[in-house]
Amino acid sequence: MFNYLSIQKEIVHEIEIKKSRFICFLFPIKSEEEFNQHLLSIQKKHYKANHHCYAFSLEADSSIQRMSDDGEPSGTAGLPMLEVLKKEELTFVAAIVVRYFGGNKLGAGGLIRAYTQVVSESCQLANKIKNVNQTLLQIEMDYAQLDHFNHNLAQMPGLPSVLTIEYLEKIQMTIAIHSDFLKEFDSYLVNFLSGQVKIDSLGNRDINIPFKT
Repeated sequence: MFNYLSIQKEIVHEIEIKKSRFICFLFPIKSEEEFNQHLLSIQKKHYKANHHCYAFSLEADSSIQRMSDDGEPSGTAGLPMLEVLKKEELTFVAAIVVRYFGGNKLGAGGLIRAYTQVVSESCQLANKIKNVNQTLLQIEMDYAQLDHFNHNLAQMPGLPSVLTIEYLEKIQMTIAIHSDFLKEFDSYLVNFLSGQVKIDSLGNRDINIPFKT
């Protein structure tokens, strides 16, 4: 039904535990180079911070994953952050957590909980998107069929959306539908309009649409 889940835009979220500040920057990325640019920018902005820990995931199957504890005890920051991204099934996404040490040691367990919490809460605050394959269709129909078509658009298979409409000798529309429903949509439309419709494919595209759990 979709290629992958990610987030729409950057989220910045902060928690404080025993006077230590944990600031999470959760943002979409397309490459390691883009991530490195973000990391450098955050390191410069928060140059007085004690740690700049991170985790990120790339590719539709999350085949590229990286993490760093950046001086925290091994396994207490980067790994729990990455585990949150995996649990949320997010990819093309990165989390950088800046920590300002507050003077009180949290212990390994406390650090794991802190880094997990701030990234998890950031994921809940983020607007998630799903990447789907769409097929673009050009549809031609008589004017007498337009109202009937529009009235039933939301019930048609493939979640069709009208991109353009031209009022020529006949109605000409450009429609995008979910590619998995192409055959079902074609059959539905032909039957729905009693065969009085012309359908041509204009190719495919990948788009991001809002994802609601």
